[in-house]
Amino acid sequence: MTGKGKHMPDFEQASDEELIVRLRDGEKQITDYIMEKYKNLVRSKAGSMYILGADRDDLIQEGMIGLFKAIRDYDSGRDASFFTFAELCISRQMYSAVQAAGRMKHIPLNTYISLYGNGTEHGEEEDGILSILADHGLNPEDFVIDRENVELLEKKMEQELSGFEKQVLDLYITGMSYSQIARVLGRDEKSTDNALQRVKGKIKKMILE
Repeated sequence: MTGKGKHMPDFEQASDEELIVRLRDGEKQITDYIMEKYKNLVRSKAGSMYILGADRDDLIQEGMIGLFKAIRDYDSGRDASFFTFAELCISRQMYSAVQAAGRMKHIPLNTYISLYGNGTEHGEEEDGILSILADHGLNPEDFVIDRENVELLEKKMEQELSGFEKQVLDLYITGMSYSQIARVLGRDEKSTDNALQRVKGKIKKMILE
């Protein structure tokens, strides 16, 4: 039986935090075990970040780099659970790669539809963009597929949104909550939530102008 075979059941019985301590004590094969354990989390994150236009395989590779950094840098006395820390490191690594590649321009309008269709973290529901358009006599489907309107909205967003607001929007459309966005961008939750509300207000105004 291989060393991996003998250790795997033992690894599965231990918490991530316990495994990191044992890794620091010299059980090097734990790195491979944790990388394998969290590869599906990396793939899931890559799927959500794919909406920003990056190559999925590249994102998976970057995510695995982020996971490795999480294993290397995790400090149980400073950080939250290993899962939360790993999720943060993976998301940061992927988002940094997307930014570096400059692939966040010209996102189709339909990726923003969810801006007004999601419940908030407090359970409150907001009106959807589709409802807003319908209330003003506009056909939502026609608006979405009208390339001129898409390009106009993109241009307005480029002009009207601040750099921070664009970052918040980029991550929000991947499905992240404002608290997750705050962690990825290294900002506090209040300023991130405020930025998200400003983004929603500005886009609503742009659509209804």
